Amino acid sequence: MTLTPLQELAQSLVNCERCKLATLGRSQVVFGVGNPQASIMFVGEAPGFNEDQKGEPFVGAAGKLLNDLLASAGLSRDQIYIANVIKCRPPNNRDPEQDEVETCKPFLLQQIKLIQPKLVCTLGNWATQTLLERKVGITKVKAQAFHLKDFVLFPLLHPAAALHQGNLLPTLKEDFKKLKEFLDKNTKPAEPANTTQTPTAPVLNIESPQPAQMDLFG
Repeated sequence: MTLTPLQELAQSLVNCERCKLATLGRSQVVFGVGNPQASIMFVGEAPGFNEDQKGEPFVGAAGKLLNDLLASAGLSRDQIYIANVIKCRPPNNRDPEQDEVETCKPFLLQQIKLIQPKLVCTLGNWATQTLLERKVGITKVKAQAFHLKDFVLFPLLHPAAALHQGNLLPTLKEDFKKLKEFLDKNTKPAEPANTTQTPTAPVLNIESPQPAQMDLFG
């Protein structure tokens, strides 16, 4: 069977040894999962223990919370694509190191280029800073739409943050409510789908950005 370019990219990374994480206890590379035609993509930081074991992003407690949050925004995992900045679990779930980010970032950018989402929701500081290419705190930019060259970026708190700090959960839920409002405003009605096919991803129709939106960090 002929592989798609996205599958070929995943295959090329199965035994990746491009950075030190390959020798620091990872079980496998966690490439990403979801609808390859998705118009909405979610990007997290790095795999944790459960993700490292199963080979899929967001399958632990944070993944369960993410599923609930997606449902609150009218989304399901089979409509979107989920990946991480870092494809291998850092030891003891420590923060990624800069050389690891720089090594893995090109593969995230390739995923985005192949999937061509119109909206990328970054979860947490690392994913947001990596794609915005600016050192900016997530609390300053969360739940806002930033029009980049090839897609709109919509930063959100990482679900794990709300698990560690329960007082952040109401904020996270409110931010997903804002995401739903953004989607409702920019989504075309989906065509009736054949039930035997992959679930139809929302079709986004996002207006061109205003110049002011490009200068929020100026």
